[in-house]
Amino acid sequence: MSFRPLHDRVLVRRVEAEEKTAGGIIIPDTAKEKPQEGEVVAAGSGLKSEDGKVTPLDVKAGDRILFGKWSGTEVKINGEDLLIMKESDILGIVG
Repeated sequence: MSFRPLHDRVLVRRVEAEEKTAGGIIIPDTAKEKPQEGEVVAAGSGLKSEDGKVTPLDVKAGDRILFGKWSGTEVKINGEDLLIMKESDILGIVG
């Protein structure tokens, strides 16, 4: 992919949610919520402080993350639906 986010932004691919519940009930597409888990595809270089120093990001490409329900901006790159969000919108890294 030839896209690189700037500064403290990351490019995220959503991870698909389960098709059925733990009890075995199949969830139709209309009732599914968008997943709040994703994989970092690309990350920016870091946030620049007022004195010019760059603070690197805590996430890197390949990390699985959790993010807020309404976080990020949806974009389509090379026919794939992705999200661009600031690092501060990320809630945590899934180990």
